[in-house]
Amino acid sequence: MAVLAPTATRTEPSRELKVGRRRSVLSTAGLARLSALHPWRVLALWCVVLALAMFAARGLSDALTTEVTFTNRPESVRGDELLGERLRPFEPVTETVVVRSESATVDDPAFRQIVEATTNALSGMTGVVDSVSDYYRAANAGDTSADGLVSADRHATIIPVTLVGTFEEAAKHANDYLATVARQRQAGFEVLTVGAVSSDHTFGTMAEEDLQQGEAIGIPVALIVLVIVFAALVAAGLPLILGAVAIGVALGMTAIVGRSLDLFVFVTNVITMLGLAVGIDYSLFVIARYREERRRGLGKLGAIELAGGTAGKAVLFSGSTVVLALAGMFFVPMSVFQSIGIAAILVVLAAIAATMTLIPALIGLLGDRIDWPRRRKGGQTDRRTDGQESWIPPTALLSPHASSGFWDRVTRLVMARPVVSAGLSIALLGALAIPALQLHRGTATVSSLPASDVRRAFEILGADFSAGRIDPVEIVVDGSRDDPAVQAGIERLSAELAQDAAFGAPPTVEWNAAGDLALVQGVLTMDSNVPAAYDAVARLRTSAIPRAFAGTPGTKVYVTGSTAQVADYFRAVDGVTPWVFAFVLGLSFVLLTIVFRSIVVAAKAIVMNLLSVGAAYGLLVLVFQKGYGAGFLGFQRTPAIEAWLPIFLFCILFGLSMDYHVFLLSRIREHYDLTGRNAEAVATGLRTTARIITGAALIMVAVFAGFAAGRLVQLQEMGFGLAVAVFLDATVVRSILVPSAMELLGDRNWYLPRWLQWLPDLRIEGEPAAWP
Repeated sequence: MAVLAPTATRTEPSRELKVGRRRSVLSTAGLARLSALHPWRVLALWCVVLALAMFAARGLSDALTTEVTFTNRPESVRGDELLGERLRPFEPVTETVVVRSESATVDDPAFRQIVEATTNALSGMTGVVDSVSDYYRAANAGDTSADGLVSADRHATIIPVTLVGTFEEAAKHANDYLATVARQRQAGFEVLTVGAVSSDHTFGTMAEEDLQQGEAIGIPVALIVLVIVFAALVAAGLPLILGAVAIGVALGMTAIVGRSLDLFVFVTNVITMLGLAVGIDYSLFVIARYREERRRGLGKLGAIELAGGTAGKAVLFSGSTVVLALAGMFFVPMSVFQSIGIAAILVVLAAIAATMTLIPALIGLLGDRIDWPRRRKGGQTDRRTDGQESWIPPTALLSPHASSGFWDRVTRLVMARPVVSAGLSIALLGALAIPALQLHRGTATVSSLPASDVRRAFEILGADFSAGRIDPVEIVVDGSRDDPAVQAGIERLSAELAQDAAFGAPPTVEWNAAGDLALVQGVLTMDSNVPAAYDAVARLRTSAIPRAFAGTPGTKVYVTGSTAQVADYFRAVDGVTPWVFAFVLGLSFVLLTIVFRSIVVAAKAIVMNLLSVGAAYGLLVLVFQKGYGAGFLGFQRTPAIEAWLPIFLFCILFGLSMDYHVFLLSRIREHYDLTGRNAEAVATGLRTTARIITGAALIMVAVFAGFAAGRLVQLQEMGFGLAVAVFLDATVVRSILVPSAMELLGDRNWYLPRWLQWLPDLRIEGEPAAWP
């Protein structure tokens, strides 16, 4: 086995590194220099881009929805399409108003007065409410279904409401509708509503409030950490500026995408959360490297150029890896994955572009004022002309003096006992990942909302009636009404539904005008989004329907409705998950191999990243499914993890973990190429990057934790999962497992087979051409 030797990088002590040589503007170093030389043009360009983006972002709210749509055609979609083509142009938008009193019953005049007043008020909402009925109207008309509108104890009744138009049209009048219902409340009576419009409005409102709370927590903590890391106010403020710019630009671009694609309601939260996290991190790496080179005596433009060519190049590569990892979400044929993936990719691209250009421009304007209120010591001031080339001994640039601080002690401890350090790290991460084997997926429903009017209405509906009535199971029968076999099949199916404990009231049957399509609706006795409901749909598809229509081979039957759509959702995710993992892992391996010219480094990074992601999954299960620490942390316990979250976390965490991995390994490789001494390179890389990596991780953890502090359980799970994964990645993995593993492997870390020597040299840590 041959070990790849460093290429043209070991030098004699008398040789010097030439810094400041003009490079192509197509390189990160050249782009940084050009931006620093023309800062006002760069600032003006970004101001124009930001203004246009904020103008476009005004229409983003109109593109947001809580509905999840498929981009392929599973059974539930085909059934919906048939209903739209031949029975109803769109699915009716319904709400269920619940009136309940602890003391009065429906037989009391006061109760009747409340119900009739509510019905009359809703009937008077022309253009908003299409139809409304109540127990008293139904009873007077001799409707046999009237008793189904009253609870068994007669202390509650429901008022079915159908709104005008499509869901999008009805949602525009959500505030008026909810206000009308709220005005009917009186002392001793609860008048509440639950349905598609009220749930969507509540989710959207809470998501916006959680967004504001996340910003209120994350930004101040990030500023404090930046001040501690930089020990300077101006330097601490630049990353926040970049984060804000990245968020603003991404919101505008996402709004443009939203004109042709429905976007899931959480895209704004994802943009803000990731924009703050990666924007601050990327700029932190570049600014820290610039200040480091200035302290060593390099001129301003030379330091900007070197920072752009090293830290800036690391940002470009790690950010590109994040983008490519997020592209794995496009394998899932569902709008929630694709819209979140688009939003996340756009904010990362905006952060990369701003780091490459805006940060060098701001540094070029500020110069040493970036250290305010600190002042550079006189001996550190570089009096050379920035426009001239500067010659610095390579050891001055790449071999910082060892310190005796905390991270130096950690480095010595880890490097002295690599077997123990690696073993304990792997054991810890492996133990945390074990609960992930019990991860159950589900979807958030009204039942997952925190205390609210909609949540209370849903609870009453579930306790006194049937929570499944707001999302009935719809069975579409594509056959002729005149065919006796079809009629017999529908009758047999109705009989099976009546005997199935998962279904309550007898199913209803509705034919279209042409008599060639029937809709059979069954009401579940449970929440429509629980495992028992999915099992009921599976029984329909695999046994009940085939038995009922065994004698009608030409008849096609489809199960649709909310529960069937979620079941198809799970099936779609299960089908593409292996492809997502293969895409992200394979692409990451190839990129790392090319950049670090080592298959060992690439394979080791894949394994370590999987360990940190697995640990995040395990902690999610422990806290949210098992409930350990949920009350203490203020989280809501749930029976299942949000279905879209595992793949999202995998893609985003695999990308984000590359930030620290690339930043650390680039400094290790930088020193190894200079000296050829692996142990020294690992120690130097860890010692020089640990403080920055720790600060960057604390910022990310603070931002993610701020969003986890919100009320919506989906955001709690997302923020918590990201926060713990980044924390483990920056502490256990990067500070202990990476250096200990590299110490154990020695020069084998940099092994590249001879048959791969043709790969392009795209290394991050520096350009061989920089050596004279």
